[in-house]
Amino acid sequence: MKNTFLAVDFGGGSGRVMAGYIIDKKLCLEEIYRFKNRQIRLGKHLYWDFPALFEDMKDGIRKAAQRKDLNIQSIGIDTWGVDFGFVDKHGNLLSLPMCYRDEITKGLSEDFIKTHDVRKHYSQSGIQMMDINSIYQLISMKREKSPILDIAENILFMPDLFSFFLTGKANCEYTIASTSELLDAKTRNWNKELISELGLRNDIFPEIVMPGSVRGTLTKDVAEDLGLTTDVKVVAVGSHDTQSASYTASDYPSAFISSGTWSLLGVAIDEPILNENARTSGFSNEGGVGGKINLLQNITGLWFLQRLIAQWEERGENVSYDRILPLAEQSDIDTVLDVDDPIFTNPRDMDQTICDYCKVHKMQVPKTIGEKVKVVLQSLAHRYAKGIQDLNSLLQQPIKQINIIGGGSQNKVLNRLTELVTNLPVVAGPVEATAIGNILVQAIACGEIKDKQEIIYK
Repeated sequence: MKNTFLAVDFGGGSGRVMAGYIIDKKLCLEEIYRFKNRQIRLGKHLYWDFPALFEDMKDGIRKAAQRKDLNIQSIGIDTWGVDFGFVDKHGNLLSLPMCYRDEITKGLSEDFIKTHDVRKHYSQSGIQMMDINSIYQLISMKREKSPILDIAENILFMPDLFSFFLTGKANCEYTIASTSELLDAKTRNWNKELISELGLRNDIFPEIVMPGSVRGTLTKDVAEDLGLTTDVKVVAVGSHDTQSASYTASDYPSAFISSGTWSLLGVAIDEPILNENARTSGFSNEGGVGGKINLLQNITGLWFLQRLIAQWEERGENVSYDRILPLAEQSDIDTVLDVDDPIFTNPRDMDQTICDYCKVHKMQVPKTIGEKVKVVLQSLAHRYAKGIQDLNSLLQQPIKQINIIGGGSQNKVLNRLTELVTNLPVVAGPVEATAIGNILVQAIACGEIKDKQEIIYK
């Protein structure tokens, strides 16, 4: 039997359970189970269907447990950032977690700026102020006088919530908590002064645990349900998927781009950079694995292309990547969009929004599928180039290379455009960066390896 570590990786559109085990110093991966994820609109708000996702996760773990060749040692969970749920003193889920794309937080970061010293706030949190951040979801709940805030025993971010219902232990993993804008970047713990100032209860914010810590073991009921034993550990990995992914990237002075729905461009450093240049350039100092700080910009990524493809498929178009990427390469349109423009955040019709944007800004309007894909990809490449320039203004030595990781690293056209526009060599992969980073932390926590340098994973 192979000592096996299960990575449960939740994305905005899908989730999967991956098994990892080490043979001859090589990390081997197997996809055990994949399932869909989606946002659900109930009334005026957009939610995540947590009970369905939890059951999907259990289905995947059960499938792994039924394999006689897999000796499951631990489980690690990673998700997207900022979103959270609440449990009461009896351990009951109080409501579905709200989706960060809900409009309840629209404009709240601007309101916050009007009443707070932004420089002081950034010098504490080190996080780019964005409406989607957890702090603004909580401010909106406070404004609406949500009774949940009064009866909650704990606030738990998405991976913490999944872990809680596996182990019965309430704790918040460091990297995911850092996306909230409620941590002190220097102490790497809750900013209790800010939490109190917002009228929130400090006692609902659980203990912070670092990547590599054991969150707990499976409860008796859960273990029986899954066909496992109560010895199986749930390990705190880089629970923010970006941080699990970036753990596999090349070291500074190489920058990483975690390429997917979002593009996270940054570099792993030892201490946060909290000056005005970092703030005005839109950098976040997010918690990383191994005691690192990931200084990064959050850029709208392949969300553009995903939305376009979804629209084109509804029209019956053949829009496989094998077809549309060559069409993009053959296009010579030079239009470049501002991918940070809020107009692209969640439009009902991405295709029309792009065309309208080009008209308003007096740029060549893309007409064919190939031209539209080319516009999106070269716009991202130009945004990456700006991000590299911004990084260089903060770091002691300039970036020498870009390591594109994650699913988006398979987009060879985007990789080539990035190399061309940035004038830097681009290294692509690993594709399965998030699962690999997740499993590496588990393997170290369980004593299978001492550090990630011991094994081959790229």
